[in-house]
Amino acid sequence: MEKNEKKALLCLRGGEAEITEKKSRFIARVAAVKSEEEAIAFLAGVRKQHREARHNCYAYITGEDGAVEKFSDDGEPAKTAGLPMLELLRKKGLRDVCVVVTRYFGGILLGTGGLVRAYSAAAAAALDASLFSERLRGRLIRWSTDYSFYGKLQYLAEEETLSVMETEFGEAVSMTLLVPEEKAEQIIARVSEQSAGRVLPEEIQKVRYCKAGTCIEGLQVVN
Repeated sequence: MEKNEKKALLCLRGGEAEITEKKSRFIARVAAVKSEEEAIAFLAGVRKQHREARHNCYAYITGEDGAVEKFSDDGEPAKTAGLPMLELLRKKGLRDVCVVVTRYFGGILLGTGGLVRAYSAAAAAALDASLFSERLRGRLIRWSTDYSFYGKLQYLAEEETLSVMETEFGEAVSMTLLVPEEKAEQIIARVSEQSAGRVLPEEIQKVRYCKAGTCIEGLQVVN
């Protein structure tokens, strides 16, 4: 599944939603899960909270490159609840996500088509209330410079909308920037040119990360 990685959206924060269909309540909750263990723990928490509910149906995709996919109809007719939710996650290209839809039965049968529509609608509403981001590739680059060049590094970061991850002040200034992979060589060359070759990277780390607005989340150093 590596070839689809660039299109995958990782769950950063989950959301909730509730719909009512013919007196049955469908309560959907989404969680960001980085492993199957986290998905199972989230599911257990929902079941404990809604222990009186007739059904707690779920679907999740997690693990390395989304290798783990599971779903459950939890007593509903086969393929009317968990599978439609899993197909929704696949269609949207979502990873590291678990969605659970709790149903409180209202006394009126919905039929298989009605169940598919209700579970899908509840899950979709909760997903719309959640936050997702593409996993990006970049480099953490640290430069050490004298104070005379520090302002130019600051300006470069602002101009290129680079995230300043760390700044240390001492006899010299050490600044670490998060640079998108496609810009890394260009930025390194630009700093070298502007400093007449005096300021070169002290450390470069390849990373993966997610970006939500100006916030960096899920930063991970990779080999």
